[in-house]
Amino acid sequence: MTKEYQLLCLGNPFSALLDKYQLKANDAILAEEKHMPIYEEITKLNPSYVAGGAAQNASRGAQYVLPPNSTVYIGCVGKDGYADQLVEACSNKGGVRTEYRVEETVPTGKCAVIITGHNRSMVTDLGAANHYKDEHLKSEKIWKLVENADVYYVGGYHLTVCVPAILALAEHAAAANKIFTMNLSAPFLCTVFKDQMDSVVPYWDYVIGNESEALAFSESHDLGTTDIAEIAKKIAALPKKNTSRLRVVIITQGTEASIVATQTDSEPTVQVYPIRKVNPADIVDTNGAGDAFAGGFLGGLVKGEPISTCIDMGHWLASLSVKEFGPA
Repeated sequence: MTKEYQLLCLGNPFSALLDKYQLKANDAILAEEKHMPIYEEITKLNPSYVAGGAAQNASRGAQYVLPPNSTVYIGCVGKDGYADQLVEACSNKGGVRTEYRVEETVPTGKCAVIITGHNRSMVTDLGAANHYKDEHLKSEKIWKLVENADVYYVGGYHLTVCVPAILALAEHAAAANKIFTMNLSAPFLCTVFKDQMDSVVPYWDYVIGNESEALAFSESHDLGTTDIAEIAKKIAALPKKNTSRLRVVIITQGTEASIVATQTDSEPTVQVYPIRKVNPADIVDTNGAGDAFAGGFLGGLVKGEPISTCIDMGHWLASLSVKEFGPA
């Protein structure tokens, strides 16, 4: 019998919206006061609503390639209709067990997603997601799920919310020699939230990012290079808590091959994995493609597949995602 809930994901759950605003064509930022009118404006323009949140998207992707009852997701939502939509999309349709902390006085987080061609720009109001507490994670019910899981995945956006919860998962993973995985998630996290990120870096067994995030990490950490393979190697070589596992760094590059650097006793090694090509005419929406990659990759990890297969599973799921609307 397959063990249930082997993968546990921690992140910020959102209800994602689509429309336009004055933002960079391809970016991801946290909403400032000047951005707040965008959400009310969009509701008047017949937007499309899609369940989102990077780690939650990845958990849905992983569950798609895993046996039933393999994935549990933890985050914080408000007591509102958006939260109901998340339960419907993630649990009822996606098969992911959700264990939300409910913040009754704050609405569920939301993200305005602006699609222009194959680019996407995201403006996120964390809302209730910003109120996650590590007491929820450490409660008897949730901690039993933590102890049961074999693989942990944390979205980088959670660095803005509750670092103690991330560290609790990371420390447990290191002590139990389980797999701790994280996503860089956005360039600004590597710079504005550098200290928070650095507190978690030693626990990374696997870290996933894209080329923009890798470049931001290199700049903020004075790695002295803009070569993606070299950046991946330098991240792989950073000090590590659990020396029983070699760190693996995965950098995706959109339509270009993914770079994978693996820690060794000497200099990290680098491998290049071509993506699964998609006819540009078939691309509907690139929003969530990185999350789909992470989901497929995590599914491979849970199954115990070799890194080459995990990468291919990620590429495969991402190639399906871009043919659908939203983070499918």
